[in-house]
Amino acid sequence: MAGNKVGVIYLLLLSSAILLVFNPEIASAKVCPQYCTQDAGYMTCPSSGNKQLNPPCNCCLAPKGCTVYHADGTAICTGT
Repeated sequence: MAGNKVGVIYLLLLSSAILLVFNPEIASAKVCPQYCTQDAGYMTCPSSGNKQLNPPCNCCLAPKGCTVYHADGTAICTGT
């Protein structure tokens, strides 16, 4: 019975390793800080043209390619 448990654990570890080798984006998660930037005025995204959108809580949460601006129009960051 103990041998079966070891075999199952080994099989799970092996299959996890194979998944990470052939699908590395699973292991590359984006970690964002848990604070909000109070000075963001608006955000624009390529998919919405020049429409001013509500900005995210911080630059890390901005969608890829979207730019966050101060209220005066100066850029803060672009989402990656």
